[in-house]
Amino acid sequence: MTEDTVRLTTAQAIIRYLANQFIEIDGVEMRLCGGGFGIFGHGNVTCLGEALYDARDKLPLYRGQNEQSMGFAAAGYAKQWLRQRFMFCTASAGPGTANLLTAAALAHANRLPMLMLCGDIFLTRLPDPVLQQLEHYGNPALGLNDAFKAVSRYWDRITHPAQIIQSLPAAIATLLDPADCGPAFMGLPQDVQGWAYDYPVALFAKKLHRIRRQAPDTREIADAAALLASAHRPVIIAGGGVQYSGAVAELTAFAETRQIPVIETIAGRANLLNEHPLNIGPVGVTGSDSANTIAAKADVILAIGTRLQDFTTGSWTAFDPGAKLISVNAARHDAAKHLSLPVVGDARIAIAALDAALGRYLAPTGWTTLAQAERTDWDRYVADNVAHGNRPNSYAQAIGVVNALCDSRDRVVTASGGLPAEITANWRTLDIGTVDVEFGFSCMGYEIAGGWGARIAQAEREPDKDTIVFVGDGAYMLMNSDIYSSVLSGKKLIILVLDNGGFAVINKLQNNTGNESFNNLLTDCPTIDEPFAVDFEAHAAAMGAIAETVSSPAQLGEAFKRAKASKKTHVIVMKVDAYDGWTTQGHTWWEVGTPHVSDNPKVKAAHEDWESTRSKQRKGV
Repeated sequence: MTEDTVRLTTAQAIIRYLANQFIEIDGVEMRLCGGGFGIFGHGNVTCLGEALYDARDKLPLYRGQNEQSMGFAAAGYAKQWLRQRFMFCTASAGPGTANLLTAAALAHANRLPMLMLCGDIFLTRLPDPVLQQLEHYGNPALGLNDAFKAVSRYWDRITHPAQIIQSLPAAIATLLDPADCGPAFMGLPQDVQGWAYDYPVALFAKKLHRIRRQAPDTREIADAAALLASAHRPVIIAGGGVQYSGAVAELTAFAETRQIPVIETIAGRANLLNEHPLNIGPVGVTGSDSANTIAAKADVILAIGTRLQDFTTGSWTAFDPGAKLISVNAARHDAAKHLSLPVVGDARIAIAALDAALGRYLAPTGWTTLAQAERTDWDRYVADNVAHGNRPNSYAQAIGVVNALCDSRDRVVTASGGLPAEITANWRTLDIGTVDVEFGFSCMGYEIAGGWGARIAQAEREPDKDTIVFVGDGAYMLMNSDIYSSVLSGKKLIILVLDNGGFAVINKLQNNTGNESFNNLLTDCPTIDEPFAVDFEAHAAAMGAIAETVSSPAQLGEAFKRAKASKKTHVIVMKVDAYDGWTTQGHTWWEVGTPHVSDNPKVKAAHEDWESTRSKQRKGV
């Protein structure tokens, strides 16, 4: 028998394979890969570029301005699609690929699918050393692309065209795996990209993928049900994995049936609506007094779909030392943290199984009533916190204005500095899955780029809604070129630039640990003789956006209405105070390194104060 084959270059085969991978979402079949972001250079333009040109209708390629921001956009796209679809990024050999390293780390920390197709040095080594090559004298095979091994869930260097027959399915399997999901990296040597091979035609047959739902072990469910049934003060911590599993309805029904209070992680914001009576608020360092009070009193904590990072656990001071943990997670690594009773499996299936095993258990009425009273108190604080009038402009006020005027299905995106804490604490969830606070990597620059990627995904299903980006002046200065990208591609964003004159939240941490303001606010940099503000309005307008500057929250509201009516990316700039107006309640302890000795008495006192509450920290159990 003769196997049917087709002769293609390595690059052509990769792109043809990607174009024939499909997934069914909500009854609709669509391509698994939504396209890609690309900046061409000598390392990817001649071969991969040729292949992408022929597939431009099936796999749209968005022209990036910066490789790092391309990766952020891919992450924002994957988040919007709840990890059910992904984008690829292609970069040239050398600095182009190096620029993707930070974005890969962000995708890895947040467990997001992203495929990187990156140029590499020549396999034959005949022209060595080539432009941009890093030479390791004792290891000629070691190169820049090896750096991605630390920030990839799957890594490969294609040294022969036949290797993609094995490597591509393995990469796709990683991108879709609920436990191992994360970035996949493929190094493509410049000569190998163009080498031809007789590929089996069957490799390019249409394939319909499904995301695995792993059923938990019945014994783990039984143990978890027994522990939960013994609880006098149970609480559910709902993480981002609840949304990735599509388990929001199951979580809500379970909580309602058992009358168990629910608190949310940063990634789990928008699991429950703001008005739901069992939504007790966000937990942790950027949380609420209501959630943190309940977390501290709980005797059994059911953590669903969370990796329990330090901002959720208050560096493990948020819970009573005697409280017992049950961790439901698709990833064994996450389910077993801090001696939790693990339930390894899909959240939707696990919640249903746990409910079936619980019998007639209900949380004590007094406990649930206490949690709801705490939430009522927190709501009063937030209402006062976002109100504006006779106070300096603040993040919270801007958040309150936008929250009151936006559509319930608009998506809000932020990432770094003080805004993640302020949005997590003050934003009222209007609809499920509408909040993207990137705090797995807390990466400056994600805001606008991630917003662009989120808008590309949003436009595929909800083109009449908006993606709203909150960004500080520091993160804006770090990465803003995707304002231009959004205008070029017709993917409208509403961007709020809140200017506090530097890196104000780190200045706040600096002051809180007894240190003097230094090198964070522009006015406190000794190497700056005459500080001055950037004209963000003019800058954004130069990139094609509609831009305006407002001086108060009231003016911000009117500008936001204009932005909503606009068909084009709209940037609104407002100054906020660097010192006044921070959300002062709702914070747990957080471990930071403080000097054990110092000549500054304020630093010494702050260190002693910080360490005084360490006694509450759970030490691994």
